[in-house]
Amino acid sequence: MPIFNQSIRRKIVGIALGLIVLMLVTSILSMVMSSQVGVLLDELTNRYIPAYGDLARANIRSLERSVALRRMVMMKMQASSDEEAYAARLREFEEADRKIEEEAEGARKLINAIIDDPRTPSDNAALARIEIRIETAVTELRRDLNEDHAKLLKQVDAKQMAEARGTLEHIDAIRDQFNQKFDAIRADMLTQVFAATSQVIGHQRQAIVVSGIVTLLAAIVGFAFALLVSSGITRPVRLLLAGTREVEAGRFDKTIAVSTQDEIGELAAAFNRMIEQLRHNERIRETFGRYIDPKVVQGLIERPEVAMDGQRRVMTIMFCDMSGFTSMSEGMTPRGLVKVMNHYFTVMSVPIRSNRGVIDKYIGDAIMAYWGPPFIEEDEPALLAGCAAIDMADQVPALQRQLPDLLGIRAMPVPCDLRIGIATGEVLTGSIGSELMMSFTVMGDAVNLASRLEAVNKVYGTRILIAQATADAIGGRLELREIDRLAVAGQSAPQAIFEVMARAGALTAAQDGLRAHYAEALAAYRARRFDEARAAFNAALEAVPGDGPSRTLLARIAQFEADPPGEGWDGAWRLEQK
Repeated sequence: MPIFNQSIRRKIVGIALGLIVLMLVTSILSMVMSSQVGVLLDELTNRYIPAYGDLARANIRSLERSVALRRMVMMKMQASSDEEAYAARLREFEEADRKIEEEAEGARKLINAIIDDPRTPSDNAALARIEIRIETAVTELRRDLNEDHAKLLKQVDAKQMAEARGTLEHIDAIRDQFNQKFDAIRADMLTQVFAATSQVIGHQRQAIVVSGIVTLLAAIVGFAFALLVSSGITRPVRLLLAGTREVEAGRFDKTIAVSTQDEIGELAAAFNRMIEQLRHNERIRETFGRYIDPKVVQGLIERPEVAMDGQRRVMTIMFCDMSGFTSMSEGMTPRGLVKVMNHYFTVMSVPIRSNRGVIDKYIGDAIMAYWGPPFIEEDEPALLAGCAAIDMADQVPALQRQLPDLLGIRAMPVPCDLRIGIATGEVLTGSIGSELMMSFTVMGDAVNLASRLEAVNKVYGTRILIAQATADAIGGRLELREIDRLAVAGQSAPQAIFEVMARAGALTAAQDGLRAHYAEALAAYRARRFDEARAAFNAALEAVPGDGPSRTLLARIAQFEADPPGEGWDGAWRLEQK
């Protein structure tokens, strides 16, 4: 509709003008009908009623004239006639006679004025008949009385009293006939007065009813008009509100239909553009989420200055590698290798993210991840990294079954397994790289240590090794076993390394026995009581045959027996000896 193409201001002004126009129409109609009633009322009060009054006074003047005539006769009949009094009565008689005609003429003029006025409905035929009857009655009265009046005056002057009485009686009879005619005329005129009064009352009622109906219609039309325009305003606003709630809930798949071209329509169009931009940003975020961890993407969006400036934070770093990858890749086609690695990374990434870790990068067949602020609380990184490592190790049996099916072969040429190294320490976080390309990552000794611990798993035949600081942070919340002391190049003192065996309270009896025997053996080994150490390591192997650390330390004892360590030996294994 054209009205919806106007601005809100014009709509509101249009509503106001429409209501004003309706009010004006109602007022004008009421004024017109009131003026019609006024015209009728004016005609009733200034014509009908005065005309009826003139007729009534003409009757009275007829009686006054008769009385004056009798007084004249009585003056003449007195013995001593008073000419002056007689002259006064004569003047009264003539005045009454003249006023009869004046009153009758006045009534006729008023009746003719009613007939000639086209503004008012009236029974013009009935009024014309009344006017003619008035004129006829007066004419006949004048014609019949003029001769009798002259005759009566002569008889009175001649003292012919008997004849004068007869003439007077004849005059009275004519007067009575005149009065009867005027009574009939007055009755008909009164009927017209009543009819005019009824018309006034009817028009008043009609004006009231019509004004009420018009006012009601104006109110209904005004309300419908206002409702139509307001709905055109409120409906897009409700759609905008619903769309805003959808955006607030993170759903960007709904757009708003732009039904108007006013400010709200412009706002709806801008909202749709915003939704499209948000949808585009979300696609970008999802796309980058495949290359950069979503937590990092969100952090870069919300706090870009942190990424640019860099910060030093205590974090827990994890390196995960697939054992036997090189041998396995040699016998695969590139397409098959990509399929295996994608599946491997998918399976191993889920535990990291489900334990709130951030995947930093994929390096060949290795995964680098980290835990720490601002992504998680400071007291949780080590525990979450340990739990993620346990979950990743739990996926190995299923992964070993899935890979042959994925490639369509009966068995993998080389069995796959995991090596995970975890270290905790202060690292530098921020965007590292060149002006052309940067990566949000972590750098520091803890990163290097985690990478080396992942490689050390090969030496000890373990899956998950963690550094001393990580073990201290975990405490008793996971089942740990001290494996050895490791001297890393670049560090002044060796530090203990631990194996993550299981979640707290989840050790089997064999694993518990293994840990006890291994701790006993490790203490004897460090004290150079190699015979006791050998017996304890063998006891550990009896508890869990094939235990890698026990076999590694037994081999080292055999080496030391052939080539004993020097006096400064501290029981630590030097990583550079690898």
